[in-house]
Amino acid sequence: MDLDAVRTFVAAADAGRFQDAADELSITQQAVSKRVATLERNLGVRLFTRTARGTRLTIDGQAFLPHARELLRAEDRAIASVRPGRRALRVDVIGRRLAPAALLGEFHRVHPEVELDVVTLFDADAAVAAVRSGTIDASFRAVTMPGRRLPDDVGVARVFDEPVQLLTGPAHRLAGVPAATPAELAGHRIWMPGIVPGTEWAAFYDDLAAAFGLTIEITGPGFGTEPLLDTIADSRSLATFVGERTRLVWPADHGLRRIALRDPTPVYPHSLTWHRDNPHPALAALRDHFGSGRPEHPDGEVWTPAWARR
Repeated sequence: MDLDAVRTFVAAADAGRFQDAADELSITQQAVSKRVATLERNLGVRLFTRTARGTRLTIDGQAFLPHARELLRAEDRAIASVRPGRRALRVDVIGRRLAPAALLGEFHRVHPEVELDVVTLFDADAAVAAVRSGTIDASFRAVTMPGRRLPDDVGVARVFDEPVQLLTGPAHRLAGVPAATPAELAGHRIWMPGIVPGTEWAAFYDDLAAAFGLTIEITGPGFGTEPLLDTIADSRSLATFVGERTRLVWPADHGLRRIALRDPTPVYPHSLTWHRDNPHPALAALRDHFGSGRPEHPDGEVWTPAWARR
């Protein structure tokens, strides 16, 4: 439907005269008549009748008027949804229970005036494509993959290094230790059925396993977080890796243990990516918020894949 014709119809209905509607819209009376006539032809009804004082809505015109107003309001909302500075800042996070979501929540607490639209894309390839197309404004990802270079129009900054922890059940041999070294995990069964080959997190854990002689099992059905926690809680041999800031909730009788890893501490390199030509004003605030870079790790040496280093 021609929204210019709908707008002209509403202006004429409110003014009561085509000439007054023409003055309001800064067009000629002839243009008003043509637009209304085209709209009437498309709808198959008469919307106005002529009177000595101007025009009057027909019964069909009265029925159409509230819907015409709603069409114009919908047009305004549609334009506002994509206009930089008026629409929400769209940011991709890898998962709503993981560290990037927590980081974004901290940004929102500092900048409550910034409206956020949080989305979850599958992997770094999908996120970079969405950044380049304008579908999203920014993404939190580990994006510097082995043998890969980001497009020149995509900006990237490493903003947070998240320590990786071991998660075990109460009967596991390491359940009672306050910390362990990655090398001490060699020979233990580490189960991560949610890893998808070819993704950035698969690349991270592949390199972690190779660096310390670990075996990470990814076979078996990935039914989600809760079944994984149930299995770990009941096992004497299985453990899994989790990020330090991953939010997990489990029943009290599970007795799961988070065990810190030290000497070195494996850290997952979260980066912020954006399109260099993106004009959204809130994007600058997001980048400035994380502009201090990744934090220091006072507890000792850290490990991260070579492809994540700059």
